[in-house]
Amino acid sequence: MALNQNIDHTLLKPTATTEDIDKLCEEAIKYGFYAICIHSSYVPLAKEKLKNSNVKIATVVGFPLGASSPESKIREALIAIDYGADEIDMVMNIGFFKSQWTEAVTKEIEEVKKAIGDKVLKVIIETCYLSDDEIKTACTLVIKGGADYVKTSTGFGSSGATEHDVKIMLDAVGKNLKVKASGGIKDAATAEKYVKMGVSRLGTSSGVEIVSGGSKKEDNERTY
Repeated sequence: MALNQNIDHTLLKPTATTEDIDKLCEEAIKYGFYAICIHSSYVPLAKEKLKNSNVKIATVVGFPLGASSPESKIREALIAIDYGADEIDMVMNIGFFKSQWTEAVTKEIEEVKKAIGDKVLKVIIETCYLSDDEIKTACTLVIKGGADYVKTSTGFGSSGATEHDVKIMLDAVGKNLKVKASGGIKDAATAEKYVKMGVSRLGTSSGVEIVSGGSKKEDNERTY
């Protein structure tokens, strides 16, 4: 698979405009990215822009903290699917997890997956806040919850994906789950490294630069 088909071309910064979303969609079509990842309010706009393409639409739920109620996450996911989203990237309730409320964490994942049916569910565990053992446990809960992917990061935490954390995740899930790495993936070498390790999807705002060999001008906002 070409590297572009591993990429979720991402734009989640709070200042993103309709023009920015239009550009994101145009880039996704031009470079053949697998999906875009955006906030749910922009899903209808993206659906229209991408209607004649094969690009999927992923959107975030409970983002970026994961601390909203299970009921609100379910409703948010259902609205996003109704808008036209193909995939849901939901943030795990990190506080519940840290409190060892593992049944509550698992149940939330189960309920969101049940609500969206055959649509893809990725669960963000925000690895920067977890120990190695906690990453392993979180992956186990995501498997039990019936999700399709476990994902490293929102991009709004203290750090993004690392090779160390990704290896733990891949070892923990085996063939039971796919892994999405996101956060700080800004060049082709890093992207290729993760794919060679076994990562199925990459979340990045630097997709164009990754596949074209360019470089992205940094700004003051986290856009991965």
